[in-house]
Amino acid sequence: MTDHSTPADAGLTTGEPKPLSERRDSRPVHVGDVQVGGDAPVVVQTMTNTDTADASATIEQIARLADAGAEIVRVAVPDKHAAAAVPEIVAKTPVPLIADIHFDHRLALTSIAGGIHGLRLNPGNIRDEEKVREVVKAAKERGISIRIGVNEGSLPPIRALADGELPPSKESRMVDAGLWEIRILEEMGFEDIKISLKAFDVPTMVAAYREMVKRVEYPLHLGVTEAGTPGAGTVRSAVGIGLLLAEGIGDTIRVSLAADPEEELPVCWDILKSLNIRMRGPTIVACPTCGRIEVDLIPLANKIEETFKSIGKPITVAVMGCVVNGPGESRDADIGLAAGKGRGAIFRKGVVVRTVSESEFMSALLQEGAKVIKERYGETIDVSALDGGETAPANDDPLIALTPVEASPKLPGRAARRG
Repeated sequence: MTDHSTPADAGLTTGEPKPLSERRDSRPVHVGDVQVGGDAPVVVQTMTNTDTADASATIEQIARLADAGAEIVRVAVPDKHAAAAVPEIVAKTPVPLIADIHFDHRLALTSIAGGIHGLRLNPGNIRDEEKVREVVKAAKERGISIRIGVNEGSLPPIRALADGELPPSKESRMVDAGLWEIRILEEMGFEDIKISLKAFDVPTMVAAYREMVKRVEYPLHLGVTEAGTPGAGTVRSAVGIGLLLAEGIGDTIRVSLAADPEEELPVCWDILKSLNIRMRGPTIVACPTCGRIEVDLIPLANKIEETFKSIGKPITVAVMGCVVNGPGESRDADIGLAAGKGRGAIFRKGVVVRTVSESEFMSALLQEGAKVIKERYGETIDVSALDGGETAPANDDPLIALTPVEASPKLPGRAARRG
């Protein structure tokens, strides 16, 4: 996997964007060659949705997920057929793998023997301490880390209550379930532990993590469980995970959507980028359009985003549709376009470097982006290759003629007057 990510504070000077809070100190733990916690950046992960027993399909999906930005991938191991496929999958994976284990501790043992890089155990459905100890012993011998993965949907039964005693809150039950298994691992001298406390209800999830950080120094895996379909699930995940990251809590994240797992990864990275924690690929600043606008901005912004995504380098690009916020937003971006009727200005960190005609907005912005990438990363971008090999016009201010964007069915604002 090519790493196009960077810490958010790389190269920053005083007054430029930084995270809201310092990261909570945590014990470093490794999953294969990826460190989680300690001084490592927040790690992005996801989970396959193939039948793990189909090793070929699972390996292919893991490769796609790694290309999309996954640094760790989890695979379900629900039965002996899936466990039997672990050695082949491990041998061909580009990123470390975690076996997701529920109910049957023997599946964990088989996965460990198959070379898995880490385990997730659910303290809600493997309750026999001796079975847990058997897994921990094998993991310790192989140097494999364990995530204690608490989920609100599979908590242990509530203990018997005294007369008049109220049942504990769900977040308290989640924390207690995690501490129960932590005790077992610590009694065996095992400290390569990560913890997650996932709930669908965001306040419950946030409260559980806030309580756990008072108790332990192990790294935390953040997530909102079963967050939903991409629209609502993205919002729910961003709120829950973002709240904690903004407080400096969290060492690895997974967004759980009812969708292809590849769709989860841009959300993970956008959460991190929005909080100035890590950067990967472009950040697009674009106005929502209003009655002042005189250009068809939305399809242009989409095209610019897709083009810079294909380049894959961290760069902030502003695409603004009028003079109210355009120059200011472009000033804060690496490059920017302040577009007007028929003409637009191309900015680099607030300095106008070109004014171009409307037909040249896309190509001019792309050329300035290529210059920034060359200066920052030392890489040359063949901009002509981005539109099928078209060449630039031969003049003093060469521009690349990219494929025209598809117009909006209804033009926004004053652009509608242009027909």
